[in-house]
Formats: sequence, structure tokens, C-alpha cells
Amino acid sequence: MSYRLGVDVGGTFTDLLLFDEQTGAFWRHKTPSTPHDSSEGILVGVQAICSSAGITPADVEIFLHGTTVATNAVLEGKGARVGLIVTEGYRQVMQIARSFVPGGLAGWIVWPKPTPLAALEDTVEVKGRMSAQGEEVRATDDADIRAALETLKRQGVEALTVSLMNAYLNGAHERRVAELAAEIMPDVPISLSHIVLPEMQEYERTLTTVANAAVRPVVGRYVRNLRSRLRDSGMAGKLALLRSDGGLMSSEKSEEHPVSLLMSGPAGGVTGAIWVGKNAGIRNILTLDVGGTSTDVALIENLEARRVRTTEVGHLSVRASALDVKTVGAGGGSIAYVPELTGALRVGPQSAGAVPGPVAYGKGGELPTVTDANVVLGYLPEALLGGTFKLDRDGAKKAVQTIADALKIDLYAAARGIIDIVNENMFGALRMISVQQGYDPRDFALMGFGGAGPLHVNAVARLMGSWPAVSPVSPGVLCALGDATTRMRTETARSFSRLASQTLLEELGGILDEMATQIGDELVSEGVAKEDVTITFEVDVRYAGQAFEVPMAVTRDDLHTHGVEWLTGRFDEEHHRLFTFNMDSEHEIVNLRAVAMGQALDLPAATLPQGNGDPSAAKLRDHELWMNGEMMPAVIYDRSKLLAGDVIPGPAIVIEMDSTTLIEADCTGSVDAVGNILITLKTGN
Repeated sequence: MSYRLGVDVGGTFTDLLLFDEQTGAFWRHKTPSTPHDSSEGILVGVQAICSSAGITPADVEIFLHGTTVATNAVLEGKGARVGLIVTEGYRQVMQIARSFVPGGLAGWIVWPKPTPLAALEDTVEVKGRMSAQGEEVRATDDADIRAALETLKRQGVEALTVSLMNAYLNGAHERRVAELAAEIMPDVPISLSHIVLPEMQEYERTLTTVANAAVRPVVGRYVRNLRSRLRDSGMAGKLALLRSDGGLMSSEKSEEHPVSLLMSGPAGGVTGAIWVGKNAGIRNILTLDVGGTSTDVALIENLEARRVRTTEVGHLSVRASALDVKTVGAGGGSIAYVPELTGALRVGPQSAGAVPGPVAYGKGGELPTVTDANVVLGYLPEALLGGTFKLDRDGAKKAVQTIADALKIDLYAAARGIIDIVNENMFGALRMISVQQGYDPRDFALMGFGGAGPLHVNAVARLMGSWPAVSPVSPGVLCALGDATTRMRTETARSFSRLASQTLLEELGGILDEMATQIGDELVSEGVAKEDVTITFEVDVRYAGQAFEVPMAVTRDDLHTHGVEWLTGRFDEEHHRLFTFNMDSEHEIVNLRAVAMGQALDLPAATLPQGNGDPSAAKLRDHELWMNGEMMPAVIYDRSKLLAGDVIPGPAIVIEMDSTTLIEADCTGSVDAVGNILITLKTGN
């Protein structure tokens, strides 16, 4: 038997999902997160889930993990103290940065630049210079490098970045600095810009490499600690971490290249949604991942998630591939309040978090939250997590009453107002990744997951016009399912920067082949069989003089058969689709990228027994909830007893171990062959 274990550490809960690759059977478990040391919560969960499946940790072949350790280090300013070595004359590269001012007021808006991750006093210059063609103009001086390194050593830097001019074309000078640094500062991790990001644009290359260095000690400590604890528990299998772009990397590689983990957390949900979509026969999906503090949304077209070339975390924007995920501060723990100045109801982005949490959790929370509003309206029944978790409905009513009094309206109208506002916030985020990118949301299904996604997915689907609204199997642990079903991935990039008219096909093809060999070998060294490696290419093209480029996916065969003119012709078509015009300027080939992927796991979804369409065998009890301005009768169902083909008329609530699905009054939920609930409007509405 071979088992895969997916683990997703969130702010409130750590989710685990154990998958039997042969049968498709899975076990799920939720355990409270331990923010002071995530590995504690993980270990508790590993022991619990293995014993419920009747196996030992030694039976787990591969452990897959999405983590927010790198993200939180950046957001909380807890990265390491970074020493930066630059070429003579470039000491202020991080301080000058890009002269970008956010907001439409441009010239006279006051915008303090975020504090650079490498301070000016920790930045030193060294002699030596490469030309724009990658040829040595001036040699380095070992004595000068040693002096610079000694300075940084005295200042107590915890990580080192080397980013020299034009190093993306020739990394020889950076390698020499690294050799001397290994001798002078043997315990300090070193990040070299020509390895982390071999692309032109000095600031982006330096910033990305500095960000990598800043989170290296934090991520390295975490990964080594987790690995040794798992080994002590008897788990001898492979440990892999989820990258921001939805691929996997080995834990060893993640210690060297943690900048690829900055969006590791949300990526799990998107890869999980793709797996669900594949098994449910739904190819276009908008995802709604609602946690306690925030909601993440993404767009999946034809079972492919959109990727972007920059990862944004707080004020930091680094050049590393990531899934195009947008986040808003709207979750189950978001706090509702009425500012005195406006007297208008607001929800979030402040959150009650895991501690003290919503009032209904009875852990000392006093401020009304989205979860409390759901409890008051009857959308969240009093018993959760299989009856082990009782909610305090009276406490929730008392908290929401403060909002009703401030607005001078009835308790239920106030609670519904809180829900309507949080749904609008989610709707706003979804518009950013659909309508604003040129997609019609009516062509997509909306999939709600995370602890609170299925509670809101019906209402948000109505706002978007995206049907069906999908409540997937085990929505609460879907991120862990994504971690368990993804595949190994690595990529590399090179700047090319040549006019298309001066580009020889042989030269371009030669560089792509070289990159393909490099990353193919990398995956093989991480344990992927050579025959399972797939390699794809991207070429960034622009009109000469433009400041941005359009990435074009290409294959070696296409290039070989059709040549460079075919590539520029495709670029013209894509440019016209995106911007409705073309230019007469020459074409310029800017960057080349190669992506290597391991084999996609064809994990089956377990099918449900076929029912006769009547869900009454799964009925738990009759219930009352407030909807459309009045109290109305509803039914509560147990999801584990539903059969394929069951049709659930709204209003109804379907409860399960890790989530609650709400089906609204004028809608119907039907259960598909693998257990997803597909919610649609009743005919005639």
C-alpha cells in the first residue's frame, strides 16, 4: 500500500488528509494550530490520522505540505538580518527602488516607501565589473571582498545576498564572493542573484534575492525541525513543500530557495479545486477559499490555474512565479462594527482570529463576527465538528444585538446585513480576477471551500451569476487535498534581450535545450524518474521600446518547424486580443523560461453509492432559519449519509465534520457521483 499525506497549516486549524493511492480512500483530520511551533500541531495530527487509518507513520510514502512560514516572516517583519554585497556605485539599489506610487493621485500623494529588507548599513560594495554582454571589464579583488565580508560579519548579519551588475549573464564574480564568504562566514546562508533569478533588471533581481535570503534562516529552521521530528516519529518517506506556483519542491530545495514558498498556503486550495473539477467534469472554476481571517480567490480556466510572474506579500513584490490568487480581509472571524462618524455598518478586515475567536465559540470573544451572524440567522447549527463543538447562540445574539441597536434595526436584519456585506467583499475580490481580466463570470462554476466557503458560496454565486455553486467533498481540508495531489515542479529563466530580426533560431533553440537539460536534471536529482519529466517553455516578447512583455507558451517542435516569425505572429495576435491594437515597431525577445514537471498523479475520487434522489435518509432534524426577511422552516442533513443523485430542496443545511453548506430558499442542491453538492437556482427563478 502507498499513502500520501497532505498537511495544510492555517492560522486557526492544521488540516490533514491521508490518501490511499490504490483505492482513492481518504481520511481527514483537523487539529488546532500551534503558532509558536507549527510542527507540534502537525505531529499531533499525524499520529491521530495514522491511528484512525490503522497505519503507522512509516507507511506514509510522501508527506506534502503547504506552509505560511515564509509569508508570515515577511508580513510580520520577522525575516533575518540580511547583508547585501553589490557592485561599486550601486550601494543604494534597494533604497532607490522603483519610483512607483500607488493610487491615482500620483504626483502629490505622500507615500512612504516600505523599509528595504536589506538595510543601507548592511550593504557593502566590491570592486569588479561585468559588461552588458557578460564579459569581464574589471576583475574582482580578493582582499577587497574579504574586507567587505569582515565588515558584514562584525555587524552580525544572519544571511547574505550577492547581487552584482550583469551577473545574470555571467555569475563568475558572484561565485568568487560566495567562495570567500564560505570561508569567512561558514554558518551564514548565501543567496546568489544569478542562481535565484538570472534575469535582467537590477532592482527586481536584487530584491528577489534579498527576500530569499531574509526568509532562509526562518524557513530552514522550520523545515529541519519538522523533518527531524517526522523522522523521530518513524516517517521515512519523502517530505515535499508546495511552491507558490502550485508545484512541489523537495524540503532540501526549499531551504535554499524559500522565495518560491511565499504563496504556498493559498496554492493548495487551487490545486485541490483542480482535482475536484477534474473528477466532477467541471473545467472552468472560480475558487472561494474562506478561512477565519481572510478569503482567497483564483480563476481556473480549462483546468489550468492562471499564473503570474510576481508574488505579492504585503508591500513586497518579488519576481517569482505564483498562482494568481487575490486575498481580502473577509472571513468567519471578521469583526462587524458601526463607526460613529458614518453610522454605516462595516465588516473586517480586523479579525477575532483563533484566540479569542467569535463570541459563539465561547473562548472569551466579545465582538460580533461573521460567524456569530451565521449562528444568529440559524445558518450554523449549534453543534459543529461532529457534535464535539457546541456553539453559544445566546452569546452570539447578544453580540449582534449591539450592531442592531447602533443601526436601530431588528436583530435578524442586522445579522443578515453583516452577511450581505462580507459576501459583497468576496464578490469584489472575485471581480478582480474575472471581469477585470476579461473573463465573464457566468462561464464559470463557483467552488466554495475552507471552513466557511460552503456557507457563503450560494449567495456569492447569485451575485456573480456563476452556477453551479459547488460545495466539494471535505471542503474544510481541500487545501490539504491539494497538497496531496500536486506534482513536482521547477523552473529557470534567462534574459535574452535581442530584436527578433537579429535572432537566429539555432541560438534560441540551443539556449532552450540547455535550460531544459538543467531543470530536467534538477527534478531527477529530487527523485523524479527521467521518463516522467515533462518540460514546457515560455518566451516573453514585446514591441521594441515597450516597458512590459507578453509571455508566450511555446514548444521546441513549434519553434523548430515554424521559426521566429511564427512566434512574433502569435505575439501580434495575443497583443491584439489583450489591447485591441498592434504596433509597427520591431519585435524584441526579452526573457526565456523553462518549466519542468513531474508526472501528474491520476488519483481517483471515491464514488458514492447511487440513491433514488430522495435525501430523507440523511435528514437529521427540522430547523428554522431567517432568510428573505422572515423565519422559515428548513431541514438539516448529514452529508456522510447522502447518496449520489440525491436532490436537496432549499432552504437546507448540510453538516459534516469540517464544514457546513447552506442551500438558499430558491435553490436546489444535487449530489454528484463523487459526492460534491452542486447548487443551482430552482427552475422558473
